[in-house]
Amino acid sequence: MSERKEVYHKATFENISEEKRKTILDVAVNEFATKGFENANINTIAKKAQVSVGSLYKYFDTKSDLFLTSVNYGISSLEEILNAINETDDDVIVKLEKLLHEAISFSRKNAVMIKLYNEFTTERNAELGKKLADRMETITANAYKTAIIQGQIAGEIRTDIDPGMAAFLLDNLLVTFQFSYACDYYCERYKIYAGDDIFQKDEFAVRNIIKFVKAALKPNIYPKGM
Repeated sequence: MSERKEVYHKATFENISEEKRKTILDVAVNEFATKGFENANINTIAKKAQVSVGSLYKYFDTKSDLFLTSVNYGISSLEEILNAINETDDDVIVKLEKLLHEAISFSRKNAVMIKLYNEFTTERNAELGKKLADRMETITANAYKTAIIQGQIAGEIRTDIDPGMAAFLLDNLLVTFQFSYACDYYCERYKIYAGDDIFQKDEFAVRNIIKFVKAALKPNIYPKGM
C-alpha cells in the first residue's frame, strides 16, 4: 500500500546529515508530545538539538511545518508495522491479533511517539487537524476497510456490516488501546476498567478484545430463533 506523503520541510533539511535530521526530529517529537503544539518552544527545540533557531527556520518555514514533519516522522514507524501486517494473507482477526501485540510493544518502547499521536488527535488548530487526519487516518482507513472487505468476500466477516463503519469502529478501539499503554490519562482509565494489574496481563487483554471483535464481525453461526 502506498500513500502520497506531504512534505512540510524545505529542501535544505535534506542536505544535512541523517544523524542531524534524526536529532532535530527526536527533540521536536518530545517537545510537541509533552508540551503540545501551542506551548512547544522553538528556542528549546533548537537548544536541545544543538542547532541555532536560524538554522531551524532554514529547514522549516513555520512552527506548524516543524510539527507536521515531526508527526510524519512518528507516523512512519507505525505505518511500516501496519503495512507489514496488512500485506500478509492472514484473515482480519489474525491481523487484528498481530496489531494488538504490536501496539502493546510499540507503545511501551515508543511512548513519546504515541503521546505525540494523542496530542495531534486533540489539536485545536483546524487546518493542522485536517492535514493530520488526511495523512494518518487515510492510511488506517484503507488498511482496515480493505481487510474487512476481503473478509466479507471470503465469508469470514458478516456482510450486513458496512466496511467503512466497521473500519472506523475498529480503528477507534485500536487507537484507545495504544493510548492506554503510553498516555497517563488513558493508562489510569484502563486500570479503572480492567484492574490495576492489567499491564501484567497482555495476553488476557488481547484475548478479550479478539473475543469482542469476533462476536461483532463473525457471521452468525446459530440458526434463526436461537
